[in-house]
Amino acid sequence: MTQPTRKYLVTGGAGYVGSVVAAHLLEAGHTVTVLDDLSTGFAAGVPEGAEFVHGRVQDAGDVLDSSFHAVLHFAASSQVGESVADPEKYWRNNVAGSLELLSAMRKAGVGRLVFSSTAATYGEPEQVPIEETARTSPTNPYGATKLAVDHMIAGECAAHGLAAVSLRYFNVAGAYGRYGERHDPESHLIPLVLQVAQGRRPHISVYGDDYPTPDGTCIRDYIHVADLAEAHLLAVDAARPGEHLVCNLGNGNGFSVKEVVEAVRRVTGKEIPAVTAERRPGDPAVLVASAERARNILGWRPSRTDLDGIVADAWKFTLALEGKQP
Repeated sequence: MTQPTRKYLVTGGAGYVGSVVAAHLLEAGHTVTVLDDLSTGFAAGVPEGAEFVHGRVQDAGDVLDSSFHAVLHFAASSQVGESVADPEKYWRNNVAGSLELLSAMRKAGVGRLVFSSTAATYGEPEQVPIEETARTSPTNPYGATKLAVDHMIAGECAAHGLAAVSLRYFNVAGAYGRYGERHDPESHLIPLVLQVAQGRRPHISVYGDDYPTPDGTCIRDYIHVADLAEAHLLAVDAARPGEHLVCNLGNGNGFSVKEVVEAVRRVTGKEIPAVTAERRPGDPAVLVASAERARNILGWRPSRTDLDGIVADAWKFTLALEGKQP
């Protein structure tokens, strides 16, 4: 059955994940408005066919009206290290901004929300794979602000009948056509290793090789950004008035730092020098998600789980930014 055309607001839709989700909505035949202040996003990331509004999430009240079916909320500050050094920025942007968005939605009569949350809400895991029932104890202001918004959304659902889903991501990677990852500064492993392949970095630092894992390096759960986007579209339909559903998104298995480096070597054909460095404080040995709830409730089935495939898509995007053909 063909779904009716619907209208969506995507906050932060010029950023990495937001742009891919906006592209998927457009491909599904929907109407999309992107609201982004371009502080970390890129105008070139706004998909063709979307209406673009240059503004902060606090300006959502100037955009929303009752014609919108739902809001997909990605706009946020998201650098862990920066959040430790400048926590007030994170409370202002992530929490106060989201509060303004919820107020604007209520005023406009828009009753459906999908929120971009994070695995950082859990902090140090007590067991893996991590389930949604796990204790939430963030270890940095970034995770704390995302958890605060989750609580805020839950209250909005209970008090005002909002239908909402919070999706807690693990490590998002890969690219979707011309939409990919280009953070500045970059902190994620796969694009950092690709920078070594480009010659932009002399080596990749491996922080600790004595963890209790098969090869001694940390293991993380990587999810392809296109699989992630598909989960958002499913979440819109799964949202129920008065309920706040929280779902983890991950592959349920992980890859080590050394495995990621080897995958980049295979895909790019580059040597990729790796230098072992001291462990970073607070780095858990293993962070892997249980995504059974997303599978069971959303009907989500990630299909791009091969590490080499994820890296290959990211590499194609990286080369395209350089004006090179893969």
